This record gives sequence, structure tokens and C-alpha cells, in this order.
Amino acid sequence: MRSFLFVLTLLGFSACTSPDLPELVMCHDPSTAIAEFASFASDKDFRDAHPAPQAVNVVHAGKMVEFPVEGGANGKAFLIKPHGKSNKYLLLFHEWWGLNDYVKNEAAMWSHELGINVLAVDLYDGQVAATPEEAGKFMQANDPARSIAIIRGAAAFAGPEADFRTMGWCFGGGWSLQAALALGDKTKGCVMFYGMPEKDVAKLKTLASDVVFIHATQDQWINDEVVAGFEKNMVSAGKKLNVYFYNADHAFANPSGPRYNEKAAIEARTVVSTYLRGK
Repeated sequence: MRSFLFVLTLLGFSACTSPDLPELVMCHDPSTAIAEFASFASDKDFRDAHPAPQAVNVVHAGKMVEFPVEGGANGKAFLIKPHGKSNKYLLLFHEWWGLNDYVKNEAAMWSHELGINVLAVDLYDGQVAATPEEAGKFMQANDPARSIAIIRGAAAFAGPEADFRTMGWCFGGGWSLQAALALGDKTKGCVMFYGMPEKDVAKLKTLASDVVFIHATQDQWINDEVVAGFEKNMVSAGKKLNVYFYNADHAFANPSGPRYNEKAAIEARTVVSTYLRGK
């Protein structure tokens, strides 16, 4: 594993949000980055690299919750609370499969490990794919405006005293960054597992937190070129980015998939745990 740390003195933070989260005004559109990742669903190699996930043993003990979403139906998320009271939240964003039992297990694990609330946000409105073809359709049908509204609804559900860390994998890796952008100075940290980064430097300048990026060097889609571009853009934006490189393939952190790499997954989890504990 190699790690590169890009640390710059921040020249100031000009947020596009008001201090009151419910009145947050969006100053960026995630459509381009999200659509770019969704286009991978048309690539047969991408679909073939994602066979249907294996069943997992359900270990979570949380519950599904609903909350109002501006302009549409209620949003859904899976909530795990710690034993003690906390205003800290980790927002998790699922892979292209949807909010399945693997992601719910991850929510339970991270809540127990960090001692904070975890909301695994459902960006598919209850749909969970059983095949790569279904997953591709759901991902390409995802409406970024609806997803941003769901994220805002989840943040409002957490309450005015809450602050947030974001994390996601694959499709959700890109949404982790978009959520960090959307939540403004309520964001304390952001983790992306092989997700599509935002390319617009003006948007990246609005980030209130640093970013940890987990990169699989064998990834054909979120490849070295994509990551190098993200590094360059974060430097231009004056933001802090820590990229960790693993000799593994896309989706290597998911034990329910065929590309699971236990050694790399354990190393990455340790990195992420250390990072989030500091937030």
C-alpha cells in the first residue's frame, strides 16, 4: 500500500449554504459526475465484473426509517444508533445494487466501532437489484436532484445539532462526495471507495472537509487517470486529499462479491477507521 497526502493551507471557505441546513441552497449540480459513472452500466465488461452478490449473514439490529423529502415521496434510510447519545452521524451510500443486507451490516459495524449514529441512505427508493442488469437500470434511472433532496431530508431527520461524515462504495463512492458538498459546513469528513470524483474545481472549492479516497489500482473504470485528475483538481481547489492505493480490483472491499481482497479490505478499513475516529 502506498499513500499520498496532499496538504494545502486553506485560503478560506466560501460555502454556498446558509448556517441553517433546512434552508440550504444548492450551488452545484452533481449530474455530470453521477451520469459519467452511470454510463458504465452500458459497458458489458463492467456488468460482467459485477455478478449478483452472494447472500450475507444478517448481523444488523437497526431499523428502517422514513423522513420527508422536498418535492416528492418520503425518503428511506437504515438507522443504527449507538448505546450512548451522540449528535455525530455517518451517512453511508450503497453500491449500484441498492440498500441491501451487506450495506446494513456495514452500518451496524461502523456504528459499533465508532460509537456514533449511522444512516445508510436509500437512493433507490426501496429498489434492490438481484442482477447486474437490474442494478444498471436502477443506477441509470437515478435522479441526482431526487438524491440530493433525499440527502437533505436525511440530514434534517438527524436534527439541527447533527454533524456528518459521509462514506460510500462504487456508485455510492461518488455520492459520498456529492453529499459532502451538499451538506456544506455540517460535513466533518468524507470517504470514497473507488467512486467517481467531482471534476468541477469551483464545486470542490465549496468542500468544508478533507477527503479520503480508497483507490484500487486494477480498476478499469475509476482508474489511475481518473484519480490523478482528482488529485490535480483538489490541489487547484485548495483542499486536502489523502489517496490510498491498493493492488486490488474495483469492489475489492465487498466480501459478498467475487473481487473481494481480504488483505486490502482490512488495510483500507483500518485507514478509514482511524480517519473517522478523528472526526
